[in-house]
Amino acid sequence: MNKNKYFVFPVIFIACLFSIVYSPKIFAQADGHEHASTPSVGKPESEGAKIISGFKFKSLNFVPPKVDRVVLENGMILYLLEDHDLPIFNITARTRTGSIYEPPEKAGLASLTGYVIRSGGTLSMPADKMNEELEFMAASVETSIDRESGVASLSALKKDIDKGLKIFADVLMNPAFPEDKIRMRKDEVVESIRRENDNPSQIAHREFRRIMYDSKHPYSRKVEGTLETIEKITRDDIVAFHKKYFHPNNIILGISGDFNKEEIIKELNSVFAEWKKEDINFPEVPKVENSFEKSVYYVYKDINQANVLMGHLGIHRRSPDYFPVMIMNFTLGGGSFTARIPGRIRSDEGLAYSAYSAFQTSRDIGVFFVSCQTKLESTHRAISIALEELDKIRKTQIDKEELAQAKETFMNQFVFRFTTSASIVGQKVDIEYEGLPLDYLETYLSNVQTVTQEDVQRVARKYLHPDEIKILVVGNKEKFDKQLDSFGKVNVIELK
Repeated sequence: MNKNKYFVFPVIFIACLFSIVYSPKIFAQADGHEHASTPSVGKPESEGAKIISGFKFKSLNFVPPKVDRVVLENGMILYLLEDHDLPIFNITARTRTGSIYEPPEKAGLASLTGYVIRSGGTLSMPADKMNEELEFMAASVETSIDRESGVASLSALKKDIDKGLKIFADVLMNPAFPEDKIRMRKDEVVESIRRENDNPSQIAHREFRRIMYDSKHPYSRKVEGTLETIEKITRDDIVAFHKKYFHPNNIILGISGDFNKEEIIKELNSVFAEWKKEDINFPEVPKVENSFEKSVYYVYKDINQANVLMGHLGIHRRSPDYFPVMIMNFTLGGGSFTARIPGRIRSDEGLAYSAYSAFQTSRDIGVFFVSCQTKLESTHRAISIALEELDKIRKTQIDKEELAQAKETFMNQFVFRFTTSASIVGQKVDIEYEGLPLDYLETYLSNVQTVTQEDVQRVARKYLHPDEIKILVVGNKEKFDKQLDSFGKVNVIELK
């Protein structure tokens, strides 16, 4: 059996058993962020679950596979993992950039740059020619820049590694940024922005971000920009943005698939030979300044369901409390249907199909939020339940059973993060990019296992603030079961 294959029958069998017990769910953010699906928490309900609950399995003694780390002479960091099962080659470049570094009057610059890097072709290969070459090879190159990073990826067959790498390097180093492709993308973004107010969920997430962060902070802005800022962006702005951040010493490459380590390093040194190190002067990102006062925000929309988002600032990804916070949130509302918040709102009272909580982490400080879509006639009730559960988890320890279930779920999910060489390498790239300890994966299970009931209550008291929460509701207040002012002064947001 190939040494890079990490799953044997017992593990697969356990996975099948879990699929009987649990009902997975994926939570997605409007900004494109996803929260990994998590099994239900609580006592088994089905007959199959009752049978399985009596099974005892040995603890998984899982050791993450070794990934090679190499630094090229130009400062580019590589993570490499060979996997020769299929003749496929994958490479991903993570660049330290993002909309947090763009001028507020040119909001959308980073996102626009990230798109046209690929769609506009290169100085030596027009977009149409590049598309033809890639299609002939059954290969793909994709690029994007979001709030806190830029990503470029190549997928190709082993036989086309040399040609694919040359195109990939050309895209990173020498994008053409033709005016017609810039205009085309601007028009697409403008049309998308104009349709935003048709979608209650998009309205809710956009306005929630604005009330979470100070208006001067880049986190408060949409990555795509606004109708006003998009039109202010010029080709010169895009060229300058790319020139500022795209340098080899600002990029981490993740390489996986059917290749030879020594040969690929030699090839990368060749295709990036002319790309030299550059000092990068990153703009200072302002500190988040936002006072916590319990407040209510209302957006009128004549819809059948209310969209509710409520929360406050949270933690950053490097927080020493990250693991107890994640386990606490799993119990509170991140553990699918029978976690505390969805268990009461969805299962017990049937007020909503979707209800959950999450800590969305980021570079500096993230957001804790509760999300719920409920009938207009139960809006006040759903909010009240969520607030009650926030207060409860702060005041009383979680049960030993809840803690054990959360830990078990986290540990089992961790194993399944290593199903492909690409996913393994991707995690290593993310860890380095985010400034986490390089042994993060090796210590993950022990960090989960050491969380105690006392830890969970401590972080609940430290990071949950029901008395300072901001509540946003999109819907028709005339049909609410009770008026929102019982939660605090209502601030009306007018849609533009």
